[in-house]
Amino acid sequence: MTFGEHHDLLHEFPDYREKIHELKMNNPEFAELYKQYEETDQEIYRIEESFETPSDEYTEELKKKRVLLKDQLYALLQGQ
Repeated sequence: MTFGEHHDLLHEFPDYREKIHELKMNNPEFAELYKQYEETDQEIYRIEESFETPSDEYTEELKKKRVLLKDQLYALLQGQ
């Protein structure tokens, strides 16, 4: 039984596929946030798949971090 689901940006924002690629290549701030987002998403996925079993509090903090990073990335995609 699987519970984990990847929330990579290309699936979260499919209309921004080209802009995501462009910003990853040309915007260091976006590239760093993107890297942090992907790492956080991977860690959450491993937890949800029971590959890792940290505390619930830690998992919730990771999920909050992922939302914050996604919001920051979305703002950059919007040009804000």
